[in-house]
Amino acid sequence: MISFDRRVCAMPTDNAPILELRSISKRFGGLTALKDVSLKVARGEICGVIGPNGAGKSTLFSIIAGSVSPSSGSVIYTGRDVTRLPMYRRTRMGLARTFQLAHTFESMTVEDNILVGAEDHSHLNLVSAMTHLFQRSEAGARARVREIMGLVGVSDIASQEASHLTFGQQRMVATGRALASDPRLLLLDEPAAGLSSRDIDALVAAIRGARAAGTTVLLVEHNMDLIMRLCDHIVVMHLGEKIGDGRPEDVRQSERVVEAYLGA
Repeated sequence: MISFDRRVCAMPTDNAPILELRSISKRFGGLTALKDVSLKVARGEICGVIGPNGAGKSTLFSIIAGSVSPSSGSVIYTGRDVTRLPMYRRTRMGLARTFQLAHTFESMTVEDNILVGAEDHSHLNLVSAMTHLFQRSEAGARARVREIMGLVGVSDIASQEASHLTFGQQRMVATGRALASDPRLLLLDEPAAGLSSRDIDALVAAIRGARAAGTTVLLVEHNMDLIMRLCDHIVVMHLGEKIGDGRPEDVRQSERVVEAYLGA
């Protein structure tokens, strides 16, 4: 089992949700991307957000991460109102995000790409972040990175430069780098896109391993087999509104969800 840093992943003893959105709306000019969306994510669960293209999922993620501000409503994270906090402040509070397009440092090896995530470098440039890593326990950091590489299935390409990776491998490296930051809440934006069946199995193991270590996971995903296999809780979006919220079996049986997204 991966040994995440318990300073960050230690779970509070209360039953308050780790994340709560209260009546979130977002307007871009005359376009309403989100309308009065409220939801709660319990500590330690794996929650999936699904919906057709244009449903508002990516906008919702951006508001949670702090890269986009809501037009109205509140974001409560670990019991604190973070609605107006910038993204880097949320990152320091243990909120990590991956993106639909995998971002890697192409001239660096797979191991070093993930190693960058092991340092809280939200206020540092890349060179400074790497310097800080070597100044602290490099051996300890690399040991943890090796665990993460095994978890996401990239151990056999640890010394390979990121520029030579397939798209699917890049996504797994990006997921590993996010895990290396020891997040309390991990946001995964379409993590299975472009992955083979073998890579998806590794992704499932990585997400479950992160949850077992104390990380709450919130993911946007179109792969319904993955969502139903992995998630404890599913939120369904359609045209900027929440139309479903509950256990996978309840969502699957919702007539409104079936009509709008899953298909008869």
